[in-house]
Amino acid sequence: MEAYSLVLKKSVEKDLRKIPKEIIPDIFEHIERLMREPVPHDSYKIAGSENLYRIRVGDYRVIYQVLHGSREVTVIYIRHRSVAYRGL
Repeated sequence: MEAYSLVLKKSVEKDLRKIPKEIIPDIFEHIERLMREPVPHDSYKIAGSENLYRIRVGDYRVIYQVLHGSREVTVIYIRHRSVAYRGL
């Protein structure tokens, strides 16, 4: 199976500055896994959207989009669970 390409939006860099440094390696481990398996068993589809998903990494949520036609995973943002779903 061919790997998906991974795109990180510019907002992700800003989000990473607010996250404790000891959690960042775990977040990137989960993000890198998305290239091999874009919809893993621990991901959830976000209600009301066609191709938005989320994965849980501790108290943080990685919100991402999967485009199966172009084989692309786009990480939209990484936020604390208390604010992750505002504005969706």
